[in-house]
Amino acid sequence: MSYGQLAALCGNARAARIVGGIAHFGDSGLPWQRVVNKSGGLAAGYPGGRQAHAAHLRDEGVTVSEDFRVDIGELLWWPPNMEPKQQGLF
Repeated sequence: MSYGQLAALCGNARAARIVGGIAHFGDSGLPWQRVVNKSGGLAAGYPGGRQAHAAHLRDEGVTVSEDFRVDIGELLWWPPNMEPKQQGLF
């Protein structure tokens, strides 16, 4: 998922930075490694930086490019029965 996508699902698509802050300072037990920016870029603020973010994704079988990006078009997930355009999210 992207930070903006999570923000949209919570009711405010413009709150992506707030989601990023929660990811950085919030519960480390949540799967934050699965959240990337809207272009598939990994987070510099991830504990251990982009290298650690990439390592955690690779451990899950995700391909990460040399410039620390994932194919967001291939990997983007939405909750079941939720079409983003139908919900006015994107």
